Amino acid sequence: MKYLAFATGLLAATSAVADTPVLTIYTYDSFVSDWGPGPAVEKAFEETCGCDLQFVGAGDGAALLGRLKLEGARTKADVVLGLDTNLTAAAKETGLFAETTVSADYDLPVDWNDPVFVPYDWGYFAFVQNADLDGPTDFRELADSDLKIVIQDPRSSTPGLGLLMWVKAAYGDDAPAIWEGLSDNIVTVTKGWSEAYGMFLEGEADLVLSYTTSPAYHLIAESDASKTAARFSEGHYMQIEVAGKIAGTDQPELADQFLQFMVTDAFQSVIPTTNWMYPAVTPEAGLPEGFETLIQPEKALMVPSDQAPKVRDAALAEWLEALSK
Repeated sequence: MKYLAFATGLLAATSAVADTPVLTIYTYDSFVSDWGPGPAVEKAFEETCGCDLQFVGAGDGAALLGRLKLEGARTKADVVLGLDTNLTAAAKETGLFAETTVSADYDLPVDWNDPVFVPYDWGYFAFVQNADLDGPTDFRELADSDLKIVIQDPRSSTPGLGLLMWVKAAYGDDAPAIWEGLSDNIVTVTKGWSEAYGMFLEGEADLVLSYTTSPAYHLIAESDASKTAARFSEGHYMQIEVAGKIAGTDQPELADQFLQFMVTDAFQSVIPTTNWMYPAVTPEAGLPEGFETLIQPEKALMVPSDQAPKVRDAALAEWLEALSK
């Protein structure tokens, strides 16, 4: 009889697991790392959703869209988290995303009225360096120096793509000349952000393409004030990271629930000290101490999302030609 009771209990437990809905979210690798937002977000959402939230790391941000295009309507993703405004127009063109009804009181530097994508954080691209380095104050000065930099591939990385848009937005038709000047400063081009930042920390380059907020990690998490971001007189390019619901998801209500959860304090309060970006909605407790020390760009640069594909294609062609010489 006790074996029958055991079998019955096991069957009930198995059935309960089978009945638990699964929400699959494609995102970039650093989001789901042990030190990223993923673990805390997963725990907090599962406490409210009665579901199994499963993050799937898919390389860096720009690689997400590439994977989605390959999978098409067969994708197992319910939500994609980690695209940015340089990619949203191209993402919409796939026809794979559905509109949402998320509402929030955003604290973004720009007005937000996109019916498909929900912003969850933002920041400015910058070159991070050691604080004692007499670093460059613009791209021309960097190109004329002997300083070595590590950047990311714009075809797989949103920071890499952001750098292309930054140079193009700042210099327009002179962008090819800037890249020609920078070509001998580049130590290597990595597939993603993590590899590049790791090389910088290991001393393999003087500067690394990252964010104005990156020094906050060292200051807050490591009590290390030895890193800073170089302030460029041309201004800094803004990135707004977003998430969207897959139109063919078999968990539409759960996907909507997660997107609305993203703009709550439970999610937004995690962002500053795990993703090391500015939250899209300021947490109730405000920004952590240390964020007030970060540099503020003199000028914010950003290509409108509907113009981004055309600008991106031109900038990528210029970049590839300059680096092939």
